[in-house]
Amino acid sequence: MKNYKLFFIILFFWVFGILIDLSLLNEKTSVVSFVEEDTKKNIIICIDPGHQEKGDKNLEQVAPGSSQKKPRVSQGATGVATKKPEYVLNLEASLVLKDILQKKGYNVIMTRESHNVNISNSERAIFANQKNANFVIRIHADSLNDSSKTGASILIPSKDNSNTTSIYEVSSDFANLIKESMENSGIKINGIFERNDITGFNWSKVPVVILEMGFLSNYNEDLMMSDKNYQNKMMESVANGIDKYFNK
Repeated sequence: MKNYKLFFIILFFWVFGILIDLSLLNEKTSVVSFVEEDTKKNIIICIDPGHQEKGDKNLEQVAPGSSQKKPRVSQGATGVATKKPEYVLNLEASLVLKDILQKKGYNVIMTRESHNVNISNSERAIFANQKNANFVIRIHADSLNDSSKTGASILIPSKDNSNTTSIYEVSSDFANLIKESMENSGIKINGIFERNDITGFNWSKVPVVILEMGFLSNYNEDLMMSDKNYQNKMMESVANGIDKYFNK
């Protein structure tokens, strides 16, 4: 009889010990989740929906101190199937990305949330600089005379440009993670391309990439980019790539 009592006493404390361990584990997990969520609130991601309703052909410097100048901001392309201007598509997709990133806990700012603005490419970069953003993603769509061309592309600052050397490595890391995430979602990516002639890159002190979502000059891809389900799929994969960087 004593042996049975001893057995049940030992069993009681063993089960009690397991319950305490599980309780502590859940508490630790909830603390970790809270810390991660609280940390993300301090991470500022700037989304720049490319172009605007009216282009501005007045010139601005391509880079600080540069003698080379380009139009402040071009009007962008138009979809061959949807007839939708690029600036409209860019904002649609950007607002989807904003919503996804905010739900992940990030502090999201945008260079524009309407079409009737006049914000030059250098001013968009300076805006992110002044807001102490941790990362900038610029949303665009491509267009070519060749209507057979399809697929997304990711542009990053050049490592050989003195204006962007300091942000090249992190920008490249972001681009690779976004590319990997998009490919895992079944989205065609043409590659990652360095550019030294983009005003928004050259004025940026913040790691930055441009996502060219696809080709407005391709009938099917133009329709696809305006599809809400496809926009959600693409922007979800972009957000996951961004998330992977900060979760490192």
